[in-house]
Parts: sequence; structure tokens; C-alpha cells
Amino acid sequence: MSQHDQSSLKIVGAIAAGIFLVSMLALMVLGDYGFFAALFLSVLIALLAGIVIYLGFGGSLNPASGTDRSASPSAIARETTPEPASAPTPAAASEPAPKPKADPKPDPAPAPAAKVASGEDYDGDGVVEGVHEGTRPSGLDAPRDGNADDLKQIKGIGPKLEKLCNSLGFWHFDQVAAWTADEVAWVDANLQGFKGRVSRDDWVAQAQVLASGGETDFSKRVEDGDVY
Repeated sequence: MSQHDQSSLKIVGAIAAGIFLVSMLALMVLGDYGFFAALFLSVLIALLAGIVIYLGFGGSLNPASGTDRSASPSAIARETTPEPASAPTPAAASEPAPKPKADPKPDPAPAPAAKVASGEDYDGDGVVEGVHEGTRPSGLDAPRDGNADDLKQIKGIGPKLEKLCNSLGFWHFDQVAAWTADEVAWVDANLQGFKGRVSRDDWVAQAQVLASGGETDFSKRVEDGDVY
């Protein structure tokens, strides 16, 4: 038997003896048992208590009981030395998030083709006329010999438009009859309030007939006073 076991038995025996005495007194005084009955029961109680204490708590009576004396220092060192923590596994490198694609820029709207307003491309060059379009026809400061032709005989020229033509230097049929396409374009673009009338009413063709001494159906009606 080892020293450790002997020491444990002594401690358990002392405790059991104490329990025996306490039980003996309690049974005889409080329990009104006879001497032999109390002796028997006290021995039984002390024996059971000693066995329980030895089996259940004997290891904790000696401070050195928790250590295995036969274990070698190297074994103890192996048991107490913590294993090094394993290095954390590096997380798989996550793929970089794709950069958001910029919204595609809308194709620039094609420049609208220049629209030719109906009746405003006076010289047929595909360009809407402005005040600087074409070439200004030569004009007169006053009618020849002080006698102006009745431009109202040209269909499309009324009294108001006749005054406008006179202000631009146009007094006679032969002036209008000689206009070129560029000159027609200029007059069309500069007849304020009446733009395009030269081309729409074909003044040049009418003026050529009248300048040569001829008549048109419209000029006859004007001469007869049926129009103005």
C-alpha cells in the first residue's frame, strides 16, 4: 500500500470514528436505544460512512492526489503543453467584383436635314430663302417718263403689293419680265408680308406677255374694272 493510500485511510478512519461517536450518543440519548443496539447501529453507520467517504472523496483529501506520481516529467510536459493552434486557412481570394458598366452613351441624334418649306425654295436650290438670298434686281428711283405700268394687271399683285414693288424700284412690266431665277429668289425673300408671291403666281411669265404688248385673262379683267 502506498503512502498516499495509508494517509487516506487514516483520514477516513478518523472521520468514521467521529461519526460513530456522534451516532452512538444520538441513538442512546435521542433515540432511546439500548447500549448494544446503539453500538451495533453506530458501527454500521460509521462503516458505511467510511466506505462512502473513501470511495467518493478519498482522492480529494490529499492535495497531491490529483497528480500521477509515476508519470515522468516529459509525459507531464506533453500533457500540459498545448498544441500550437493551426494556422487559419487563408480564405479563397474572392474574385473582384466586376466594375459596373457605364451606361452606353446614346448615339448623337443625326442633325435634321434642312427642311424646305413649301413655296419658300424660290430658286429651286434646295435652300429656304432668307433676306440675303439671291441677287437683287436693278431698280429705278422713279418710273420712266413719269409713267409707271399698272403692275396690278399681273395676277398676285394688288394695290398694296404694287406700292411695295414701287418702293423696291420696280415700276414696269419689262423689269419683272427680265428677272433671273436668282433675282426672283431675292424678291420672293424680301416682299415683307408677301414672301414667295413672285414664284407662286409666276409674275415673270405674266410680265413677259404684258411687256410685249399682249394681254392675259386677268389683265383684261383689271382693265375692265372687274378686279379693283
